[in-house]
Amino acid sequence: MPIYEYECRQCYKKSTFLVLNLKSSPSLQCKHCGSSDIEKLISRVRRLRSDEARLESLADPSNLAGLDENDPVSMARLMKKMGKEMGEDFADDDFEQMIDEAAHEAEAERKENEAMSSGDFEDF
Repeated sequence: MPIYEYECRQCYKKSTFLVLNLKSSPSLQCKHCGSSDIEKLISRVRRLRSDEARLESLADPSNLAGLDENDPVSMARLMKKMGKEMGEDFADDDFEQMIDEAAHEAEAERKENEAMSSGDFEDF
C-alpha cells in the first residue's frame, strides 16, 4: 500500500498519509497542527495483520518472561511492547512518554516507601 510518513517541521510530530499517485498528490498538511511544512520520512516496513493475530501474539506466554508486576520499569517495557503490537494508534510518542512518566513516578514512590520503611529519612 502506498502509505507514507511525514514529519512536521513545526511541531515535529509524524503523520501518515495514503498517497495513490505521487505526481498528482494533493498538498499534505500535518494532522496535528495543520502546517504544510512537512518532510517525507523513510518508514519502517509494516505488515498487515488482523486484530486476532495481534491478540494471539500478545497472549504468547514468552512475552511475559522476566516480567515483575511489582517493578514499574518492567511493566513499562510490557506496555510499550503491547502498544507496538497493537499498531500505530497506540505506539505514538505521547503513549510512550505517558508510560515513561508513570514508570518514573511509580519508581520514585517505591524508593520513597523503601526509605521510609527502613528508617532512612530525615526529621524536619
